[in-house]
Amino acid sequence: MGAAGLVLLLPLTGCVGRPTATDSARTEVQQLLDRRSAALLDHDEAAYAVTGTRTEYTRLRALPLSSWTYRVTAVRRTSSGATADADLSYRVAGYDKVPVDARRTLTLGRAADGTWSVTADRPAAQTGQQLWDQGPVTAVRGAHSLVLGTGRDTAELHGYATLADRAVPAVSRAWGTGWTRHVVVLVPGSLAAMGALLGSPAANYRGIAAVTTGEAGGSGQAPADRVVVNPEAYAALGDLGKQVVLTHETTHVATRAATTAATPLWLSEGYADWIGYLDTGRTPTEAAPELTRAVQDGRAPTALPTDKDFGFTSDPTELAQAYEGGWLACRMIAEQWGTARLGDFYRAVGAHAERPGAVEDALKKVLGTTLEAFTAKWREYVRSQLG
Repeated sequence: MGAAGLVLLLPLTGCVGRPTATDSARTEVQQLLDRRSAALLDHDEAAYAVTGTRTEYTRLRALPLSSWTYRVTAVRRTSSGATADADLSYRVAGYDKVPVDARRTLTLGRAADGTWSVTADRPAAQTGQQLWDQGPVTAVRGAHSLVLGTGRDTAELHGYATLADRAVPAVSRAWGTGWTRHVVVLVPGSLAAMGALLGSPAANYRGIAAVTTGEAGGSGQAPADRVVVNPEAYAALGDLGKQVVLTHETTHVATRAATTAATPLWLSEGYADWIGYLDTGRTPTEAAPELTRAVQDGRAPTALPTDKDFGFTSDPTELAQAYEGGWLACRMIAEQWGTARLGDFYRAVGAHAERPGAVEDALKKVLGTTLEAFTAKWREYVRSQLG
C-alpha cells in the first residue's frame, strides 16, 4: 500500500496518532540501544549486561570511543522476539572528525515482563565486518597513530605503531600539514579476515600488503581513513618494504580530501609511492623491477597506466608495472618541475569538476605542458631510468 493510500485510510479507521505495535516496539528497541550505548561509553559493564549480551562490550573495551549511537530503521517481530535494522555511528577519540557509519542487524529477545534484550549484533547483509566482529580488539597508541588488532600480540602491534609514527611526519614534510596528521591502522588476524573487513573476497587482496579505506571526494567531512593490513603479505616484506607500505597508505589518508573522481589512479597511487620511497635510497631499477624488465625486453610502455590497470584482480606483473609507471611519472614531475609543483598538480587535478579534462587542465595551468608532450616526456624518462 502506498503512502497516499495510508493517509486516506487512517481517518476512516479512527487510528490517527495512535502508535502501532511495530511503532511501539521500534521505540522500545531504540530506548534499549540508547541505554546500551551509554553504558558502553561510560565503561559500565553491569549496566551494559542489563541490556543483553556482553560479547561486544568485552571486544570493544580497549577501543577509545568518543561517541557510539544506534538509529533504529526497522523492527520485525519474530516468534521469540524481533530483528532490528539499525545505523551505527561511532567515533574513535582523537581520530575521527565525524562519525563512521555502519549498518547493523540486531537480534532481540523479549522476556515475560515485556522487556527487550540484545542477543546478537552483527553486520547487515552485504556489508563488511567491523574489527570487533572478529574478536577482542587490542589497541596500541603511538605518537601519531592508533593501531588496532585482533588475534595479534601487543609487541607486533607496537611494531606497526613505530612505522606509522615515522610515516606521518614524512608525509607531512612532502604534502603539508593540512590534514589530521594521525593514522588508524587495522591489523586483522588473517587475509580472510582482511577481506571480511573490506566486504570483498579475500582473494582480491592476496599479495596486497595493505589498503586504505575511506570516502574520496574532497568534502573534508570523511572520517579518518583506516589503513587495513594484510598480515600475510605484510609479514613477507623486509623492514624497508614495511615502511614504504605504511608511508604509502598514510599518504592516501593525508591526500584524501584532495583526491576526487577526477584523480586518475596513476596519480594517486604514483604520488603515494613517490612519498613512500623518498629518502630510502632506492634507485629506479630497484623500486620498479617489473617495469625495468619490460623496458629491457623491448616492451616499454607507450601510455600512462589506466585505472583498469590498477585492479587488484589484474595480473600481478601488470599491476606492479602500473604502480611503477605512476611512481615514475610523479618522480619525473618532482625532478623536472619541483616537489611543490607536484603537490600543486595533484591538488589541481582533484579540484576539477569531472575526470574529462582534469589532467589536461592541470598540466597546462600548473606545469605549462600538454598531455601529449607530458606522455612523450614520461616515455623517454622511463626508458632513460630503467634501460
